[in-house]
Amino acid sequence: MGVESARLRADAAVHYQVTVVAPADVTSAVTSAVDLIRWQNFAEMTEELFDRLGAQAVAQASEAAATQGYFSAIVDVAVDRKVEPVLVTLTVTPGLPTQIGDVRINITGAAMDTAAGKAVIERLHERWLLPRGDVFNQRTWNTAKDATVSTLAANAYAAARLVDSEARVDPEARTADLSVALDSGPAFHIGRFDFRGLNRYTPEMVANFSSIEPGALYSEQLVDDFIRRLLGSGYFASVQASIDPNPAQALAATVTLAFIEAPPRRLEAGIGYSTDTAYRVSANYVNLDTFGSGLQFYADARIESNLQQASIRFVRPPNTAGWIDTYGIQLISTDIENWRTKTASVTARRRGLDERRTPAFGIGYYIDEETPFGYDAGNSHALYVDAEYTWRNVDSLLEPTRGWMANVQVGIGVPGASTEKFGRVIGRATAWVPLSKSNTLSARIEAGAVIADSRDGIPSNFLFRTGGDTTVRGYAFDSLGVQQGSAVVGGRYYGVASVEAVHWVTPAWGIAAFVDAGNATDSTSQLDLAVGYGVGARLRTPIGPFRLDLAYGQQSQSVRVHFSVGLSF
Repeated sequence: MGVESARLRADAAVHYQVTVVAPADVTSAVTSAVDLIRWQNFAEMTEELFDRLGAQAVAQASEAAATQGYFSAIVDVAVDRKVEPVLVTLTVTPGLPTQIGDVRINITGAAMDTAAGKAVIERLHERWLLPRGDVFNQRTWNTAKDATVSTLAANAYAAARLVDSEARVDPEARTADLSVALDSGPAFHIGRFDFRGLNRYTPEMVANFSSIEPGALYSEQLVDDFIRRLLGSGYFASVQASIDPNPAQALAATVTLAFIEAPPRRLEAGIGYSTDTAYRVSANYVNLDTFGSGLQFYADARIESNLQQASIRFVRPPNTAGWIDTYGIQLISTDIENWRTKTASVTARRRGLDERRTPAFGIGYYIDEETPFGYDAGNSHALYVDAEYTWRNVDSLLEPTRGWMANVQVGIGVPGASTEKFGRVIGRATAWVPLSKSNTLSARIEAGAVIADSRDGIPSNFLFRTGGDTTVRGYAFDSLGVQQGSAVVGGRYYGVASVEAVHWVTPAWGIAAFVDAGNATDSTSQLDLAVGYGVGARLRTPIGPFRLDLAYGQQSQSVRVHFSVGLSF
């Protein structure tokens, strides 16, 4: 180690500190790999052990640098015994990195025999983590190999395995040629589900949450959709799935789901704040197993600065045809932009189970009172029948980065059972486009119309206002609509459009820039779009994206702060 001063006694304790001089990526690797560094706080360090660790440090640091792609690194260890503690300087001069040369991924097995299998292989090649020209990194190399097996296993080939791999490094040319050989094994089909841990709920009820047909080609996505519905139902605190990877059972494989049931009753209370409706106090009671039949009962009340509501709902578990029925009673009172409304409703609704292609239809009776400030109260009622369909063609239902969603709603106020007959239609669409690994673009458009001679006699909840956290930022909640005296009331038409670009600084958070435009009116020829634009922060969370925005409303000439969580679609 080049010790130049007198040696300490062999049995004396050595106290030392190590300083690493190297690029950041190399420093991290060296710090975790070199024993001389890892042992520097060892209280019983002896001179003999210190010398031995120092002798090993050069080889260990060289190997650590090689894992980051530097196969010709020069390592120097210098010791200064004139200070206390002894100072050890470990200098790593990495030189030029080794770059990826040829990449060969060879796959055998059933994946080569079908169009679906070849599509999986194509995605595997597209998502390979160490393409030609990248700097070789041992950790990424290991991750890339694991990812190839995982990609096959997630797409019908549950028995996929790594047969062989090699990284052939040429230190002089500073290149690494990579080769990977995999056997996909057979394509797996789902034969049956094995449910474990069920106590309160029947296997038949649980099976109704699945849209998977027996014999369907296995994929993690199909099973994940099943699990997401089960967790979203509230019945379960945990659901874990696994498939039997025995190739002999590939034509009818068993998928095991292990459950931990959630407590069936829950009482919650809370306080909160939102930039749309300000301060909030809420309470709710849930019984997930009313009458021991899996019938869910929800009762909740919420008091906000300008909105109060109370409701009860009964939700039935899905039937064998995949329909979920909901029955509800709701009372809601609002005082927003000098427009006071009170609405009572009784509703019944049925929706499909599949979140990616979701039909729904329902019927409800609504009694409404609305009072613009300075005007007399108006009363109305409606028996409303409607249907809607939602398409979700995205890479992730919770936090999409690629694809599109669309929704269409149509309904009528039944003549004779409503104060005034009317029709109503709404269309919405959102698209996400990845521009690069760290940049995404999204666009949203929506519009709606109430088909009637006027808005008189139409319950307020069927008319349109906009503005706020999830519509047109830069404006107060529901502040864009029809001006009636000092009040902003609902109109028969509305339109909203938005474009947003996000740069992801890290995989977890990013910065955004956006432009929104929208308004509501009683005449399409008078639709004057209010524009808002600004910047914001984005954070990916387990419950969906968190958004914090600072927006300027061009029409209102004011700056507002907005925040929201989750998808508003």
